[in-house]
Amino acid sequence: MGVARRRPDRAGEDALTTESRVEREEAKRDETAEAAAVRADGRSGRRRVAARAVTVAAFLFVLVALVLPDEYARLTPAAFVRVPVEGIAGVVLILAAPQRARRYVALAAGALLGVLTVLKVMDIGFDAVLVRPFDLVLDWPLLRPAVEFVEESAGRAGAIGAVVAVGALLVGVVVLMALAALRLSRVAVRHDRKAAKTAAVLGVVWVVCAALGVRFVDGVPVAARSDAVLAYDHARQVRDSLNDREEFAKAAAVDAFRDTPGSRMLAGLRGKDVLLAFVESYGRTAVENPQYAPQVGAILDDGTRRLRGAGFSARSGWLTSPTAGGGSWLAHATLLSGLWVDNPQRYRTLVNSDRFTLNQAFRRADSRTVALMPAITRAWPEGSFFGYDKVYDNRNLGYRGPRFSFATMPDQYTLSVLQRTELDRKDRAPVMAETALVSSHAPWASIPRLVGWDQVGDGSVFTGMGKGYDAAWPSGGRVRTEYRKSIEYTLNTLVSYVETYGDDDLVLVFLGDHEPAPLITGPDAGRDVPVTIVAKDKAVLDKVSGWGWQDGLRPAKNGPVWPMSAFRDRFLTAFGG
Repeated sequence: MGVARRRPDRAGEDALTTESRVEREEAKRDETAEAAAVRADGRSGRRRVAARAVTVAAFLFVLVALVLPDEYARLTPAAFVRVPVEGIAGVVLILAAPQRARRYVALAAGALLGVLTVLKVMDIGFDAVLVRPFDLVLDWPLLRPAVEFVEESAGRAGAIGAVVAVGALLVGVVVLMALAALRLSRVAVRHDRKAAKTAAVLGVVWVVCAALGVRFVDGVPVAARSDAVLAYDHARQVRDSLNDREEFAKAAAVDAFRDTPGSRMLAGLRGKDVLLAFVESYGRTAVENPQYAPQVGAILDDGTRRLRGAGFSARSGWLTSPTAGGGSWLAHATLLSGLWVDNPQRYRTLVNSDRFTLNQAFRRADSRTVALMPAITRAWPEGSFFGYDKVYDNRNLGYRGPRFSFATMPDQYTLSVLQRTELDRKDRAPVMAETALVSSHAPWASIPRLVGWDQVGDGSVFTGMGKGYDAAWPSGGRVRTEYRKSIEYTLNTLVSYVETYGDDDLVLVFLGDHEPAPLITGPDAGRDVPVTIVAKDKAVLDKVSGWGWQDGLRPAKNGPVWPMSAFRDRFLTAFGG
């Protein structure tokens, strides 16, 4: 008999299998859900980290904008360790504002802060170059020369790209500042109690620091209110600038020499050749700053001895320039017109007027008036206003040598052209020549050497000495050394010129146009420049004996200081009869 086999319980097996499959599927779903939750938590964590990072970035962006100094010399890390009262006031304003208005208050406040930040950056740039803040009304014409400088250095495409980039950056600062303020306002509202307590504590700190005058950087108090002061100062500046044209017109209407007849004009210089030379960036710093004074002073003292040996005497004093760091044309216009010309609007008003200039005084006294302006590379309509019979510029000076960074030619070549084309001529009238000596112009990247005056020729002798217009600035502290050397070069050139070509009829008046930029001078340098008169005829210097000027080429440290605008009238008075 066979053994009966038991058939498997398919129903039980199926039940077990189904139950197992369900469990596996549920477990899989649980694992998927758990993984999704982990991923969600990860994404949420990353979002939280990113949100906090954005908030911190917005806080730092606003804080830097609030405490950023508006002067180039104050830009040090310690200057950013300050408590801005505007930030405290902003928190209070947001918490006190109605809920519906908070968004608009935050955006408006942020946009205003962005505009003030842009203005502050403009102030820093102007202070670094021209040692003064940006004028919202009068300084826009200066942007064109800035673009032209970039175009000559980097080409037209580079200039267009720079303009577009700057425009985008300015708009971006305002927009991002508004968004940053909005984000911080939302954080302050969510944590209103903490925000209020923090604002109260910082307010007490600000008051204490303000009362005690706490500061980590000279001139930069820890209790900061720079944006409020900035807004007030520029608002006042706008008012003054809008009234400036009228004030300048009143000053220009007064002129004691306009109707002086030629027979009484500059009689004390009758028959003399007068050379008026502006030395680029030659300021009090070059003569008195310990970084430059020993070497420059030695050049001046040696020049005094050399000129005395050639029969010449000199007297030196100080003038205060209307500009610093740049804007040489403002200094030229101030000295020649007897008016204080310290901004582009005054300059444009002057050259479109009938103001009687020092050049015109010499022309009325029957002198031939000429200008040698090697840095002018295009039409210069102002030449006719100043009263020149002839203008020599980069286009007709005949130079065939290399360029010396900004300087189109060496100062020695400029003076040699004056001698060859004007002073060596026979049967001529006395000459009054004005020149701008630009070998000491920034960036001081290329300085020529003196050669024999009989070797100058068309300037080819200088080949191998120069560098192009876009020559790099000297690095580090070497830029100060090169600045000093450039001043030494120009002073030596003037002394050598007088030694070589000077005669009984030569009168040399040379002066600085302005101080160089703070990079060279350091902070708080002032605007004084040396001025010197050199002559062989003793009667010439006797005319200025009452001025209190120092004998020699070096002015006395405590010598009299006049505004540059006073020179025209004093000069015409001294030599008037």
